[in-house]
Amino acid sequence: MKKENSDLTPAQVAELAALAALPDDQINTRDIPEQRDWSEAKRGLFFRPIKKQLTLRLDADLIAWFKDHAPNGEGYQTSINSALREYVAQHEQG
Repeated sequence: MKKENSDLTPAQVAELAALAALPDDQINTRDIPEQRDWSEAKRGLFFRPIKKQLTLRLDADLIAWFKDHAPNGEGYQTSINSALREYVAQHEQG
């Protein structure tokens, strides 16, 4: 989904269109400093994966383990999602 920014001037829109038409290796990025310190970066600020709600039956001891290892029992579903994503990544390599 492209978002139009009405704050851009016609000249800026034309410049962006010209850049979009160039191959990446022809775009001069020398005046853009390389970001090396990501300590204050905010995760998910610009991109969030699509989530789908579903009902899933898991063994009670697995749910208890994830809840016990989450601070205040919060975020355990995110931990389960991360564990599943890691499992998939490991099995896609082989």
